[in-house]
Amino acid sequence: MKISVVVPTFRRNESLASCLARLAPAVQDLAAQSYDVIVTDDAQDPTCKALLAASFPWARYVAGPARGPAANRNHGARLATGEWIAFTDDDCLPERSWLSAFAGAVAASHGVSVFEGRTTADRPQRAFDEHAPLNDRGGCLWSCNILIARALFEKIGGFDERFPYAAMEDVDLRYRLDQLGERQVFVEGARVVHPYRTFADWSHLARHRKSMAIYLQIHPEERATYGAVYYFRAFALALVREIPGRAITYRGRGLGYALARAFSCLRLAIESLVR
Repeated sequence: MKISVVVPTFRRNESLASCLARLAPAVQDLAAQSYDVIVTDDAQDPTCKALLAASFPWARYVAGPARGPAANRNHGARLATGEWIAFTDDDCLPERSWLSAFAGAVAASHGVSVFEGRTTADRPQRAFDEHAPLNDRGGCLWSCNILIARALFEKIGGFDERFPYAAMEDVDLRYRLDQLGERQVFVEGARVVHPYRTFADWSHLARHRKSMAIYLQIHPEERATYGAVYYFRAFALALVREIPGRAITYRGRGLGYALARAFSCLRLAIESLVR
């Protein structure tokens, strides 16, 4: 089997370099001829192209379509030469055994076309406004660490490009795969490290709300899952349990963000009632 690794990027040359250093043929356990790497750059940045030419000539650089991460991933996937496509993000650090663990899981799981790996952080969380997507048990299918058969990915049309932001597009992908009855296998050994990032601004909260609105327009039957009860509960848990429980641990760092996130959940709850 051959795996094509798709790494979407957007103005993160430093973290992209760290990611690619982990994907180098001399670093990954999987034989070099068994995978290739495609970097699709939505910023269309000449410095990114120059970085790959100078330091990572084994990776293929392509300019992205500049229509958001869903379209950017699809763009890279269309250039895949492998029967399998692995997705990770430009701020992730794949472990040495990442690809070989996926390859082993494919060999051991006849008839399975979708796999997700384990995603961990580089350290404990230190503030409310730090984020890293943690996936220790599976069931998430987050786009920073998945493997999917190219034929299946093409069959379902890839990521839905109506999602312009990095929010809900992978939830949508998982939902559509579930509707097709495609079983997803969790591969603990296929691990990537996602370092914590501090949110410099909170605009992503508004982007998430917009993405949720798009998701529910596409899948109105999901209103029962992501409706008023879901978000009222998230709002209450944040105020009653999460924020008070961690305020001392985090020494109040990022408390404003935590409150903004809680009230963003409240807004989603109210919006779901008036739709």
